[in-house]
Amino acid sequence: MLGENHALMYEYPEHKEKIQQLKQSDEAFAQMAKEYHDLDHQIRGLEVNGVPTSDQHFVELKARRVSLKDQLHQRLMNGA
Repeated sequence: MLGENHALMYEYPEHKEKIQQLKQSDEAFAQMAKEYHDLDHQIRGLEVNGVPTSDQHFVELKARRVSLKDQLHQRLMNGA
């Protein structure tokens, strides 16, 4: 769906407290979460505002977001 918010809190509402804890206690998690947030914001902006961009660039942004989401989820499940 175009313009859908994929923020970690929406993707994993059952882990809201753990996400906040890891953002404060795990620098690597915090950096990945920030990059994920920034990418999600950028992608939504492109979708909602119809900003011209190449398909390749758009796919690369979305692929990076998925990769980060997978890494963040793994850290949430493993606790590190």
